[in-house]
Amino acid sequence: METQLSLEDRGRLLAAARAAVADALAGRPPRTIAPVGVFARRAGVFVSFHLDGDLRGCIGHPDGNQTLAAVVPQCAVSAATGDPRFDPISAAELPRCVIEISVLGPITVVRDPGDIVVGRDGLIAEQGWRRGLLLPQVATEYGWDREAFLARTCGKAGLPPDAWKQGATVSRFEADVFDDADAAWRRA
Repeated sequence: METQLSLEDRGRLLAAARAAVADALAGRPPRTIAPVGVFARRAGVFVSFHLDGDLRGCIGHPDGNQTLAAVVPQCAVSAATGDPRFDPISAAELPRCVIEISVLGPITVVRDPGDIVVGRDGLIAEQGWRRGLLLPQVATEYGWDREAFLARTCGKAGLPPDAWKQGATVSRFEADVFDDADAAWRRA
């Protein structure tokens, strides 16, 4: 991705995500982040929480219509407390969680499925009101090839696996993906 964030900016975004969740779990009002520097950038974002290597929540906002100052804390709190697939993360679990942030690049419609690069591109499949998104790292984590990735993205949208061949719109995006597994970035 052309606009990778600096290590310092990544650390600031991770710290903001962790602080937002800590505030929410403690019942404190959210801290206001000034939309300056990296926080002024508008981008789609997904925030994931992992505990002991297992996914514990992932929520995102793919449309790049909000600043990182607004969207990162919002997605972090939603992923930690509102992902319907998981119980909310507790205050005791939060320090042990690894936070992963995916800052999305521009979303473009795929004209030729052969242009999709597994490991680089994330995918969105849409048809009617159904929409499913899988981040670039998902295909790599599961060892999927291009066709499996397309089929799984369609499935995430609630569409048949071959909907990408049958008129569903498929879009792709790159993402700057980073986490706070490095103890130097961790903020309790």
